Parts: sequence; structure tokens; C-alpha cells
Amino acid sequence: MKRKALSRSLQLLTGLFVTVSGYGGELVYQPVNPSFGGNPLNGSYLLNSAQAQNSYKDPDAAGSAFSQRSALDRFTDSLESRLLNQLLTDVGSGNEGTLITDDFVVDIIDDSGNLFVRVEDRETGETTEIQVNGLNPTNP
Repeated sequence: MKRKALSRSLQLLTGLFVTVSGYGGELVYQPVNPSFGGNPLNGSYLLNSAQAQNSYKDPDAAGSAFSQRSALDRFTDSLESRLLNQLLTDVGSGNEGTLITDDFVVDIIDDSGNLFVRVEDRETGETTEIQVNGLNPTNP
């Protein structure tokens, strides 16, 4: 009887060993991050997960290019653009002028067919000068 129980236990252990050893295999590393060779479909999931965990708020985010500009800012930019365009159009007629805004000063001078445009940054004082030769105001 003892021999039969020992034989049965040995068979059971052998069967268990064969079954467990059948599932063994080589371990292969599979990266998750697409930057390191993982599945590219994981990218948006990982980015969203990182952004959800990020509690840092950028203090300069209000001045970001992605922030919504006010209607007054858009109107001011449009008006400045329109006035500068008119000033440059008038140069073709022989007129000169100056445009002063919060950010810069533009001086346009026509000197006998030579156009001088001086742009000064009011904040830094930096000046840029542009010279265009061959301007003929009498030429249509």
C-alpha cells in the first residue's frame, strides 16, 4: 500500500512537472513606449496619461501663442496693419509719413526715388533701416 501511494505521488509530481515545464519559454522584453520601439498606437495613451498626472501650471501660459486674443487686440493689430499698408501705398504717390504704435515707430522717407524705411523697437531701442533704390513716383 505504501508503495502504491509513493508510486501515485511520484506520478502526480512527474505529471505536474511535465505540465509546468511545457509552459516555460524564453522571456522577451517588449517596450511599451513608441519612442523606444513599442507599439505606435500607445503614443496617445501615454501622452494623455502623462498630461493627466501633470500638476505643474506654466506661469507664462497666459502669454502663450495658443491663448485666445481679445477682440480689442485683434482690432488694434488690424488697424495697425491697415495704417502701415496705407502709409506704404502713399509712398508710391510721393508721400512720406510716420506710424507710431505701442511697439514700434516706422518712418518712411522718399528721397528722389530712394525709399528709406526706418523701424525702431520702442522697448529695446533697436533700429532697422531698409533702403529701396529706383522708386519712381511718377511711374504708374
